[in-house]
Amino acid sequence: MYATLACPDWPDRLTAGKSLLPDLPLDQDRAQRAIGVFNKLKLPDVIGQPTMREAAGDWQREIVGSLFGGFEPNSNKRFIREIFNLVPKKNSKTTGGAGIMMTALILNERPRAEFLLIGPTQAVSETAFSQAVGMIDADPYLAKRFHVTEHTKTIRDRQNGAKLKIKTFDTKVLVGVKPVGVLIDELHELGKIANAAKVLRQIRGGILPFDEGFLVFITTQSDDPPTGVFKDELQNARAIRDGKLIGNMLPILYEFPIDMMKSGAWRDPANWWMVTPNRDRSITIEKLILDFAAEELKGEAAIKLWASQHLNVEIGIALGGDSWAGAEFWLGNLKRKTSNVDKTLTLVELLLRSDVVVIGIDGGGLDDLLGLAVLGRERGTGRWLLWNHAWAHEIVKERRKEIASKLDELAGLGQLTFVAAPGEDVEQVADIVVQCDRANLLAEKDAIGVDSFGVTDITKALTSEERGIDPDRIVGIPQGWQLNGAIKTTERSLAGNTIIHAGLELMDFAVGNAKVEPRGNAISITKQVSGSAKIDPLMASFNTVVLMGRNPTPKASLDIAAMVA
Repeated sequence: MYATLACPDWPDRLTAGKSLLPDLPLDQDRAQRAIGVFNKLKLPDVIGQPTMREAAGDWQREIVGSLFGGFEPNSNKRFIREIFNLVPKKNSKTTGGAGIMMTALILNERPRAEFLLIGPTQAVSETAFSQAVGMIDADPYLAKRFHVTEHTKTIRDRQNGAKLKIKTFDTKVLVGVKPVGVLIDELHELGKIANAAKVLRQIRGGILPFDEGFLVFITTQSDDPPTGVFKDELQNARAIRDGKLIGNMLPILYEFPIDMMKSGAWRDPANWWMVTPNRDRSITIEKLILDFAAEELKGEAAIKLWASQHLNVEIGIALGGDSWAGAEFWLGNLKRKTSNVDKTLTLVELLLRSDVVVIGIDGGGLDDLLGLAVLGRERGTGRWLLWNHAWAHEIVKERRKEIASKLDELAGLGQLTFVAAPGEDVEQVADIVVQCDRANLLAEKDAIGVDSFGVTDITKALTSEERGIDPDRIVGIPQGWQLNGAIKTTERSLAGNTIIHAGLELMDFAVGNAKVEPRGNAISITKQVSGSAKIDPLMASFNTVVLMGRNPTPKASLDIAAMVA
């Protein structure tokens, strides 16, 4: 590696208002030439059409200088092959991206080279194309040099035939491309697209033959828990920044240090300047304060969604206006500084610490998840310990493509299991129930709570001769508004730190998906209200809360050896 791209002192740099770039051995001639070109580009949609020299912040010039100056000495070989820029909304992100790609096209020396600017949606692509074309129209030299084809969103260099194409992300259109340079806007949106990782591999493979090839990501934080390619690339960028991984991706991440996140310091407007690099140009802190005040009136869920987009605050759970109230306390109680997460809480650990357990099961259709919850009552403290798992048929990835990448991620974490044939999931669930029973921890009565519509298959598997579970221990749990008591109990227990869970991404996903519907004096959380996003493991958890509320006792004395078998 020619030079390290790590910047482990970034928290100190951020809080001091210094550059987030490490000290890089850039080719200064190339860097300054690129910055000079970038500075001359004009903003097409601003009164007076100021140049980027006036309108862009130094942070954007640093990106340009690093990208075009990141070459090894006396060669055309890059040591900065990629850039990951995490920056909040309203910081001239899309306009800056268009400027970077126009700079690349202007400086390009390779005949018939192809450059791509990719947006996640047609609207983003249209905006980027409009900005790039506007920059050309605002400059007589550029207007003479470049030919614009509106219907294909293509800008062609008349001198050497090179092209800049602005495209909307599509898994079919982008496969097989061989661009010299690519910029992807709003990567966080691609995390929700199935097969996005495959397409990204194709893009990287297409760039690989070109020594001067590059890939730039410019994105805000996600308004959902990070997932798919966005989560992968963000984790990679953070690891390089922190010195934990060697790579050729330059990370420039405008996000608060973890201690400020945990303490809630991100809520203080006095700190917002740190993650608003284009302040006093495209956005002001005063405007953010007014916008934030309006969101405060809508509640905590609205605040967190706003903060994810305007302050790059990563939310552990996707919260919306109709979200379940317990989601706010799922990870813990911020005001009381308590945590409900215990990452050591495996199924075996739960059994070792509990004096009795109950089990909840929910879902299981071909395009559904089968959710399992094991809830234990901790010896000595009486706290409830929750562990979950889920199963899915392979077909669900075809029928629910919008969550396919998330399900693949959960499977990779070992929190979800894909099965090929109907019934395999039920058999595996039944084996876990038997494991709890053989540990002499499963409740003597009302031990297994099942969605009333899914009792038959579960009962058949559990009461088989091989497993021998008494059918009287299996209880059908009424759903809909009749779960109101369990939902409210869970909310209070989370807020009071009397439910401890394993902190699984599976449950973050399910909890974030849960939507509430008022039913008279009660509330209901149902799959119909929550849509195609999956909540089955959470519903299984509510089933266990119903049973644990009956103050169960184990069938027999503890058998420690059986617990860990």
